[in-house]
Amino acid sequence: MGGSTFSLSLILMLTASMFATNMANKDWHFGFNYTNWPVKGGPPQSQNDTPGPRKIVVGGSKNWQLNLNYTDWALKNGPFYLNDTLVFKYDPPTNDSIIPHSVYLLPNLWSFSTCDLRRATMAANVTQGGGEGFEFVLKKWQPYYFACGERDGYHCNAGQMKFFVMPLFHQWH
Repeated sequence: MGGSTFSLSLILMLTASMFATNMANKDWHFGFNYTNWPVKGGPPQSQNDTPGPRKIVVGGSKNWQLNLNYTDWALKNGPFYLNDTLVFKYDPPTNDSIIPHSVYLLPNLWSFSTCDLRRATMAANVTQGGGEGFEFVLKKWQPYYFACGERDGYHCNAGQMKFFVMPLFHQWH
């Protein structure tokens, strides 16, 4: 009984904190970005308000690589919405000078926090990030925990190659 109460409390706390984190992006206040009010009336426009789902390259122009703080990147580039597509771009290994990367989905906050890949699911292997990259669509309203699974979690732990998103529903469509 105590374990299920703890689990429910942890899920509620996690959901609330992820929602708050997404909403705390830049100048967001309760879903409004007050820096972008139109000059002559009308609803406020957010910087990420586009008609329909977006394609977002993870890491921007730096792509998916070691030693970029992806948690910080996610905070600065959110909020993310249902049906948005995250694009993971990384060079496939062709010789010893290319450090291989992959994309794993971690099952929960604990696995994310500790970079525990034992129950993770591979979403993209070391070759799938080449060219146009690997695309992942945020199809469900749930937390998504992403990490690089290479070198037994070293890229996740020391290389900061991990982040999570909690997609929101579009507000202004």
